[in-house]
Amino acid sequence: MQDKLHSTEKGALRLSVLDQAPIAEGSTGAQALRNSIDLAQLADRLGYHRYWVAEHHGTPALAGASPEVLIGPIAAATSRMRIGSGGIMLPHYSPLKVAESFSMLSGLFPERIDLGIGRAAGTDPQTTLALQRDRRQSSPDDFPKQLAELRGYLSGNMPQNHPFARLAALPGRPGVPDLWLLGSSHQSGLWAAELGLPYMFADFINSQGAQIARMYREGFDPSNDLREPRAAVAAWVVCADTDAEAERLATSGQMLIALLHRGQLIPVPTPETAARFLEDQDPYAALLERPRRRIVGSPETVKAGIEALANEYQAEEVMIVTITHDHEARRRSYELIAETMGITAQPAAA
Repeated sequence: MQDKLHSTEKGALRLSVLDQAPIAEGSTGAQALRNSIDLAQLADRLGYHRYWVAEHHGTPALAGASPEVLIGPIAAATSRMRIGSGGIMLPHYSPLKVAESFSMLSGLFPERIDLGIGRAAGTDPQTTLALQRDRRQSSPDDFPKQLAELRGYLSGNMPQNHPFARLAALPGRPGVPDLWLLGSSHQSGLWAAELGLPYMFADFINSQGAQIARMYREGFDPSNDLREPRAAVAAWVVCADTDAEAERLATSGQMLIALLHRGQLIPVPTPETAARFLEDQDPYAALLERPRRRIVGSPETVKAGIEALANEYQAEEVMIVTITHDHEARRRSYELIAETMGITAQPAAA
């Protein structure tokens, strides 16, 4: 991979989108996927910097089981944003297959494709086993080896004595994706620093990540991919015209997460269903669940929350994930955020 990544110029905070393709109660996965393309087109017009789609399996709540399938249509329907995966769960796959898929996307959409890589399964153990080709035993925990092989294919610098060296002639060259490491733990931060990769921290999973981001920056080892550390943070955000309305919309996600902690999988409920559910909950039982940061409220409230988060992580970019039952409310949330944060669309890429 050419040394085409560099530190972002100091200036306005970048805002991006992480789309988990939520499936609303009473709707379908097919509609959720169409909603993703619609939201991406809106984000492209509003001035968001990148648009990533997540990978989740075996859940009626989220339709994004195959980011590489969704990235192509989204890139084709937009003209300016970078489009990518947030992320590809590498332990499920052959590094060669991932490299080939994202090489093809990069060939079709030059300088616009990101490959965000994660180590987590993104699902339960049974579904993880179902994703394996060989189910006689669990796959080995060899993520660093997988990642090294993937980087070898993408860079074209596979050692000549490697048994797969000739396979680095990927189909989409000269196009290559920008490689990111995703995570919510110290280990992911260590790997990103040691390998000289840009790092996206999932604050919506672990809200205690500022120290990990600082560790990443302090331990960063420059690479051919990146000369200086590039840290970004992904956050759970819901914005509406008033604090009260935003809190009402956010109850759908609260119920979804509460039941997920208990092993119950449901489509995204309506705010009315969620309000009834939350009223019946034991407040002491809720204290046992790991707290998650929520930035929820009016434009003024959300602006203050996003800026405080970026400052806490010393991040140059905040990636926003929003789940609401109503797609129009999700669109409106991203519109209000773009307006209050003052982002504007830049000219489309050539």
